[in-house]
Amino acid sequence: MSDMADEVERIAAEAVASFEDRAGGALDYSRQSLDVVEEMLDEAAAYVADMDAKSLDQLVKYVGCYIFEVARRAHGGKFYWHKSRDQPVLVVGEPASRIALLTWDRVRQRLSGEPADNIPFFYAGFDERVARAVPGDDALYV
Repeated sequence: MSDMADEVERIAAEAVASFEDRAGGALDYSRQSLDVVEEMLDEAAAYVADMDAKSLDQLVKYVGCYIFEVARRAHGGKFYWHKSRDQPVLVVGEPASRIALLTWDRVRQRLSGEPADNIPFFYAGFDERVARAVPGDDALYV
């Protein structure tokens, strides 16, 4: 694994440990575990206004890296640094296709309280696109 992949995996494991009391063992890196992530983000959205920037950034990284690990374990792929968005991006399917996933922006949007930024729905779109990718496909899920 690359250094970035190791770091994402480490942060995801920290998230699982940190959320153990709330999640009760449900964070098992499965697609279904994203329902629990969605519930947690829905609850956390009520407290975002009271959080300092550092705590909010940490929550975004924890949850974003957990989602990355769900995707990487399901589909493989390689991490890159997306310079303009200042966050990791997972790219699946290279070299034939490039289906890419950015999670930190989506988690931050979900924490704004908008249910339309639903994490399981977002991930399902990525998951399905990877499954039906054909050579030459190039898509970014944000």
